Formats: sequence, C-alpha cells, structure tokens
Amino acid sequence: MPDFPAPADPRFGLARRVTLPGPLTLDSGARLSPVDIAYETYGTLAADAGNALLICHALTMDQHVAGPNPRTGKQGWWTRMVGPGRPIDTDRFFVVCANVLGSCMGSSGPASIDPATGCPYGMDFPVITIRDMVRAQAMLLDHLGIGTLAGVVGGSMGGMQALSWAATYPDRVRAAVVIASTARHTAQNIAFHEVGRQAVMADPKWRDGAYYDGDPPAAGLAVARMAAHITYLSEAGLTEKFGRRLQAREQKSFGFDADFQIESYLRYQGLSFTDRFDANSYLYITRAMDYFDLAEEHGGLLANAFRGTATRFCLVSFDTDWLYPTAESRSIVQALNAAGARVSFVELTSPYGHDAFLLDAPELERVVGGFMAADR
Repeated sequence: MPDFPAPADPRFGLARRVTLPGPLTLDSGARLSPVDIAYETYGTLAADAGNALLICHALTMDQHVAGPNPRTGKQGWWTRMVGPGRPIDTDRFFVVCANVLGSCMGSSGPASIDPATGCPYGMDFPVITIRDMVRAQAMLLDHLGIGTLAGVVGGSMGGMQALSWAATYPDRVRAAVVIASTARHTAQNIAFHEVGRQAVMADPKWRDGAYYDGDPPAAGLAVARMAAHITYLSEAGLTEKFGRRLQAREQKSFGFDADFQIESYLRYQGLSFTDRFDANSYLYITRAMDYFDLAEEHGGLLANAFRGTATRFCLVSFDTDWLYPTAESRSIVQALNAAGARVSFVELTSPYGHDAFLLDAPELERVVGGFMAADR
C-alpha cells in the first residue's frame, strides 16, 4: 500500500513501502527478518513484466528519483533522466527505485525497530554489504512479480549495485549502465570514509549509536558530510565557483568564522544534510561501500564475475572525477572484455567532478538514452 500521497498518473511516480517476511541472509551470516523496503515506481508494468528497469541510488540519495519528492517537495534527484520521453523513458519502461538496505528513507536500517526489543536497532543492526542491498532488491522484485530486468542503472554507489546485480543475478539482467563508479573501494576511498565515521563517533551525542531518544550527533555528521562533499567536486569546479572569494565581507576577519565562500558552502552542505539523514545509516552504508570488492567475491579475478554473461554493459566515467577516476572504469571494461561480455565505454568531459552524473550533462543523457533504446 502507498504510504505517501501518490500522483494519479503512474508515469510520474508512485511511492510505496512493503514489509517482506524474509529472512534475508546477509554476507556476514546474520539473518534479517522482517525486511522493510521503501520504493517508488514510474510507468506501467507490461503484462509479461518484460519492461521493468531498476535504478540504484547513491550513498545519500533515496527512492524518489524523479518528479516531486513527497518528503521534501523538491524535484527528484534524477528528474532530468527519468520520465516520459526522457533517456529512461517511463512511457516505455516500468522503473523501480528502492531505498537501499541500511538507509533511513523507509527501508530497514539502524533506525528501524528491532522486533526482538521494540526499540531502534542502533548499532545492533547487522553490518551489510552492497551485495546484501542487491539481495534485498531482488526480494522486492520477486514480490512485484518481476523476473528479468530490461536494465539496471546506477551512478556511484548505484553503479556498484548495478555491477553486483550483473554478477549475482546474471540471468535476471539484460543490460547494465554503470556511471562514475568502481568495482572496489581503494585505500583512499576507505580513508575518506573513515574520517567521516570517526567524526560521527567522536560527537558526544552519538552515544554508541543509541541516540534515538534524544538529540542526534548532528555536529559530527555535518563534518562527515563536509569531508565527503569535497570528494564529489573537482578542483577546477571549486576554483571556478568559489576561488578564494570572501563570504559577505570585504576583508579577512583574522578569526575562524567562515571567511571564504567555500567554507560557508561546506558548512551549509553539512548542516542541511543532518536534517534528512541518519548518522548511523551513514556509518553502515559507508562501511558497505568500503567492503565492496567484486573481484574478491569471485576468486580474486574481476573477469570471473562476468564469465558467460549475456548482459550488455555501458560504462561512463568523467574526466574530472577523482573519487572514481576513469582508470577504475577502464579496469572494469578490461575485465568485461576478458569475460567476453558486450560492453561500450565512454569518458565524458565535465568540470563538475564526481557529481557530474547528477548535474546538467546532455552527453550523459544521450549515451544512456541511446544505450537503452537499443534494447528493443
């Protein structure tokens, strides 16, 4: 049953939540039951369910990929890509986007109620992986009567899920679009996440994750977001947008207020993030990303993850993305070639760094639209 007001036209999004009995067996060996999954759908499912397409969201995103977000009133995070006549055409595809396991937008996560105690899980929630997120999505699709997906599309952490889908359920995925992503987290990626996690856990209000009956660790989470947000941008983009310009003043204060525009911008990003995201979820999802190593899951050789696959792949990188640089995409392409998979690859030019896939990128729209149009 929908748990949010839904528009009358299904092309523009229907928000729902479902509780599945489970159990869901996780990579850690833990078993989660029940499993709540919040999701949104766009378009109409064909009689044979052959037009379903799954969009996988990034770390701090949610299931409200297009149209008005019923929680915030703002437009969905990928409205430019998803909708009638858009690259992911909801007149053609039945699009599903599910909030990932471990998040705080309606799916099971640390803020959910533990049926064994009647209280929020907090840090008793089991540690999860990207593959666990994919398994939960597969449970949802089974519930919806969807066997095979016309495509799985994702950027950043969503791209990790798309790769994991193709490796874990190769017979269920006809096409996979992987944007600004990687097949495993590097030491640098893990290092940035650890700085963020330590910022959260150093906040006295974190209370070992048991803060749900009081004030959340907003200060620590804000710092974590600030550090992460830097990695989503490029030096050229920061220089163009902010440079060394001062914030609402003519001269330096010779203090520690936000003298520079970039300081003010990062503080705003950090504080606004705390209004919509749960600190414990941030810990769990970043840990899931750090654990992601698709080659490790398949005997240490990435090509093994795709042996014999019939899935078509499209990989896209951006030249100013230093979080998941083009070299990461090329290594995936090489593995796909070694496995004999059908793959296309393009590096796009953008000043926006890693966040380019979320911003105005007409070239990306053409690439994704053209690739998905070939599935006829």
